[in-house]
Amino acid sequence: MDVSEVNITPVKTSGSLVAFASCVINGSLYLGSIGLHSLLDGTGYRIVYPTKKVGNRQMHICHPITKQAGQAIEKAIIEKMNELFAHSGIERSDEQYDRHSKTTHTRT
Repeated sequence: MDVSEVNITPVKTSGSLVAFASCVINGSLYLGSIGLHSLLDGTGYRIVYPTKKVGNRQMHICHPITKQAGQAIEKAIIEKMNELFAHSGIERSDEQYDRHSKTTHTRT
């Protein structure tokens, strides 16, 4: 499977969302609005495919059917994400706000 034309759009949010991605599959299918979230431990990213709320249900707009397809898309997007952050001077949102190293306050 050929995953090409990977584009990353960084976003600043207070949550784990760090960017949106899009890509082209086999030169014939465009996938967009793919969310990239930082993992809670800060070691990487997870991909969330777009959904639409219909009534009380979340309907999948698109998602990979096979494990191999999912892995190919994930690999291409995360490689582009790491390249973007490494070469552009853009800080990852979790690093920018240092949210993983903050001291947790407890009540006394």
